[in-house]
Parts: sequence; C-alpha cells; structure tokens
Amino acid sequence: MAKTIHAHVDDIDRRWHLIDASGRVLGRLATEVAVLLRGKHKPIFSPHLDTGDFVVIVNAERVVFTGKKLKDKVYYRHSGYPGGLKTTTAEQMLRAHPTRILEAAVRGMLPKTKLGDALFRKLKVYAGPDHPHASQRPTLLVKTTVKEG
Repeated sequence: MAKTIHAHVDDIDRRWHLIDASGRVLGRLATEVAVLLRGKHKPIFSPHLDTGDFVVIVNAERVVFTGKKLKDKVYYRHSGYPGGLKTTTAEQMLRAHPTRILEAAVRGMLPKTKLGDALFRKLKVYAGPDHPHASQRPTLLVKTTVKEG
C-alpha cells in the first residue's frame, strides 16, 4: 500500500534565488517567480503549506513588454472615495516605480489568502543591479532573454 508523504515545517529547505530581469518578458518571468515562491518545483509541495523559496529580482527597470503593452496596459488603483479611480499606463509605471510592475504581476499569480500574503513577503524586487541580500548567497538563475526593441 502506497503512503502519502506530507511535508512538515522542519522538512522545508528554503533557498535564495537571484534573478536578473533585464531583457526578460514580464509575464514569463512572473510565472517562474510564482512557482519558486510557492515551492511547486519541489517534490514536497503541498498546496496548504509555504514550501517555497526566497526570490530576489534585480534590474526590474529593464523588464520587457511584448507587443503594444507598454502603451496599452493600464494599472488601476482606487482611493476609496467616489470618483477616486486612478489609472497609470505601464510606461508611466516603469518610469516612476519599476519594482511595482513585477510585484503586481507576481502578486496576481499567488493565492489571495493569508498564505499568499506570506509567500509575497518572500519576494524582494530592486530596480537596479544592487541588492542587500548578498549574505544569504542567492544562487543566480539564468534563462534566455529577448532583445529589446
């Protein structure tokens, strides 16, 4: 008879991953990061547990949009007051807050629960090439890039 193996908190081995976002397509990068944060790449994955790893993303300002998304994609926020809907295009957001674009893309791919909040806290995004997590010795994940233009 086969037994189901359940992950225990002590069995979870958390690693740190470093991803360079320069030249990477936003959605494809976000799905890769969401898988790492959830722990779906591990054999001990359980949907109700946080088995994922920490992810550090650098060069968020150099992420690439395909097609006309840079001009057409719109981010919305609301103040909570009548008429308080604010819109920002991806181009404006990339100029003003490049880290928020990646955070929003990854956040949308995580569960909308307390577990999703805990997973999201393990994501660290930086606009430039520098990050303060060198002491954790993150491993660099290398994927193919797309030419800008």
